[in-house]
Amino acid sequence: MLNTTFLMANPQAGGGGSIQLILLLGIMVVFWLFMIRPQAKKAKDQKKFIDNLQKGDKIVTIAGIHATVSKVNEDGTLQIEVNPGSYLKIEKSAISMEWSKPATASK
Repeated sequence: MLNTTFLMANPQAGGGGSIQLILLLGIMVVFWLFMIRPQAKKAKDQKKFIDNLQKGDKIVTIAGIHATVSKVNEDGTLQIEVNPGSYLKIEKSAISMEWSKPATASK
């Protein structure tokens, strides 16, 4: 015989869904605070740093090349001087902000 009390809603387990929803929202907020927000801030700072590059700034590329900005081109590239008379054309996105800030500060 089938137990009909098992099929009926359990009155003691009524609030479980709302607690799970609150916990899920809490996890999402924590994830946003510690993962997404800092990454967005870092990307914004990187873009600002690259947009403010000028001739004569010392930079370090993501490949570890130390150079001086020789010319800022309108097509999103830079002409950099690695050694006197030795120039390279690179993308602005190839510049490391973390490594370039100490080089720029010692200018």
